[in-house]
Amino acid sequence: MTYREEADTLGTVKVPADALWGAQTERSRHNFTTGPLMPLVLIRALIQLKRAAAVANRDLGEVREAKANLIIQAADQLLALPDDQLQRDFPLHVYQTGSGTQTNMNVNEVLAHQTAKLDPTSGVLANDDVNHSQSSNDTFPTAMAITARMALQSVLAATQHLIAELTAKQTAYWQVVKIGRTHLQDATPLTFGQEISGWVSMLQHDVDYLESLQDTLLELPIGGTAVGTELNAAPGFDVAVATQLSEAYGQPFTAKTNKFFGLAAHSGLTVVHGALKTLAGDLLKIANDVRFLASGPRAGYGELNIPANEPGSSIMPGKVNPTQAEALTMAATRVMGNDVTISVAASQGNFEMNVYKPVIIAAFLESTDLLTGTMQSFADKLIHGLTVNQARMTELVDRSLMTVTALSPHIGYHASAAIAQTAEQHGWTLREAALKSGDVTAEQFDQWVDPLAMTNVNRPE
Repeated sequence: MTYREEADTLGTVKVPADALWGAQTERSRHNFTTGPLMPLVLIRALIQLKRAAAVANRDLGEVREAKANLIIQAADQLLALPDDQLQRDFPLHVYQTGSGTQTNMNVNEVLAHQTAKLDPTSGVLANDDVNHSQSSNDTFPTAMAITARMALQSVLAATQHLIAELTAKQTAYWQVVKIGRTHLQDATPLTFGQEISGWVSMLQHDVDYLESLQDTLLELPIGGTAVGTELNAAPGFDVAVATQLSEAYGQPFTAKTNKFFGLAAHSGLTVVHGALKTLAGDLLKIANDVRFLASGPRAGYGELNIPANEPGSSIMPGKVNPTQAEALTMAATRVMGNDVTISVAASQGNFEMNVYKPVIIAAFLESTDLLTGTMQSFADKLIHGLTVNQARMTELVDRSLMTVTALSPHIGYHASAAIAQTAEQHGWTLREAALKSGDVTAEQFDQWVDPLAMTNVNRPE
């Protein structure tokens, strides 16, 4: 490999000759070698931010027009690259300085070198021109807010897609009676459509929570520079940048926020991720219900039939496992762990600066990626092909003792309990025990113990 020499305030550094980064990136590349790379969506947000800053600095007379236009052109070229090509010049890891300074400088250096490819005489500098009116302390949290806001849109879309698939099953099975279960014990009947409606409502509430909270991610601390005082930022710079970013992303971003808050705290990301954790908890419940109800096919609940997407065992031929449910539940537990990481990291805003920024946004984006992907797959590869074993559902309703609840208004709680206990002790059906008790006639039993009527599924709204 051939190298060139690059200089920063600490001296000279050898940089791979074909790399667009400079000295600060090269130092960081060797000083921080552990963990995943900085998410590329965050890099793209920073490039878009630098583009917006160049427009603002040009229009405010802060950076010469020729230099600003070169930065804009360089940013456009980088943003047009596919991920695999763009990644080559952004080699830094999440676990670096807690302000994200090295990644901010990585972007500044790459843009400066890209302008030199466009015009070798331009003299665009990473700090003085690309980073003009900025600090890592305000650019990095601005990019965090942008990426979090955009990632949330994918989660919302995936949740709505899952809701749609579940709603179709709710409609299809609205009249299919099954036994209810509380405390993991038999309860009164309901329909499978009603059971699904509960899942749908859980997810719709999660959508409502996220939508009610997501606007906190529109607040951009850009312009706060080092500690929130806006030192070295031109008047109006923050508003101009937010306007550019709003146009680029189609979101109503605003610079109208307390800059000291924006640098020292990440409350918006924390509260939104809390709603993602709630979504994860609800998905865990839904996926577990589905896989337990589909357990079997002969030694479990056996109420549901799930698609066979792949062989379920390396040793047991013909086995089908609820793999989509398992993937979703694993993702849910990871999101819960990420919530702990974000909550602790966000609490560590010492004085004017939180220095856990990279791990906060990396955990947030991992959660949104996991939820988006696993929900989409769960909806398409499990829920879409889900069917009911209606004979098994009917069998369990017929064998259940808790339909005795329908007798209680007619013969009383204690007499009804005695019938259920007698049926259990002797292995009789509930109907047999009821008739032997002398408290109920055959005609009365058949009239009162109607599982479908017990569900109230046809009750007018």
